[in-house]
Amino acid sequence: MSLKEKLAADLKAAMKEKDKLKKDVITMIRSDIKQWEVDKRQDVKDEEVLEIVAKQVKQRKDSIRDFEKSGRDDLVDANRREIEILQDYLPEQLSEDELRAIVVDAVEKVQPESKSDMGKIMGIVMPQVKGRGDGKTVNKLVMQELNKKL
Repeated sequence: MSLKEKLAADLKAAMKEKDKLKKDVITMIRSDIKQWEVDKRQDVKDEEVLEIVAKQVKQRKDSIRDFEKSGRDDLVDANRREIEILQDYLPEQLSEDELRAIVVDAVEKVQPESKSDMGKIMGIVMPQVKGRGDGKTVNKLVMQELNKKL
């Protein structure tokens, strides 16, 4: 079953269970998928669905930071619940230690001579962690490893 089919089945289940939040989140994802298909004029693959869901999770996390600064605990809680629902459609996230191992391996391959080699390292790491690791965390780990090497 593709992710797109799983979303359709989960939407039906959420409607039957009268789970408004889950229904709204899944509807939003399906809307983004439809927009992607219209823009690209092709059917979405599971990889693209993962990108769409990961983008939504990132947006929610960014919103949480803003809402915390504003003291809007109600919106912080709502966004956290939405992230929990979205996480069901993403593969299991890599731990920081697993990410670090991938980064160290990439640094060894590139043998960086300056900080400008960060792009080469990120180019090796990001395809390996796509949908399974946060870009900010990867960026931080790459900077740490670069600083050790230089």
